[in-house]
Amino acid sequence: MSPTKLDLLHLVDDQDLYSGLIRLHVLHHAVEEPIFGLGMIEELRRHGYRISPGTLYPLLHSLEKKGYLRSTEQRKGKSLRKVYRATPLGRKALKSAKNKVRELFHELVERN
Repeated sequence: MSPTKLDLLHLVDDQDLYSGLIRLHVLHHAVEEPIFGLGMIEELRRHGYRISPGTLYPLLHSLEKKGYLRSTEQRKGKSLRKVYRATPLGRKALKSAKNKVRELFHELVERN
């Protein structure tokens, strides 16, 4: 059964709920290892998030502007790839966010 227009509208509205989760997901991976845009789009897709480059790249730039990520350019063949890593501030923010996510998870899942 294909989704109705109303289902699609709700899906778009629900994206606002997921934006913080996507930021945390990106930050988590940037703490674990260097990340790049297309790789993160693919990783997020594996977790059910459909995010376009036009959405992800401004998000990465925003996290960098806030000091959570730092980017460098790496040559990949003839092209340059922007690679992002978590900063100490990003690591600290993720650690704090993990506690809040754990608390929320407890309220959402374990109490029911």
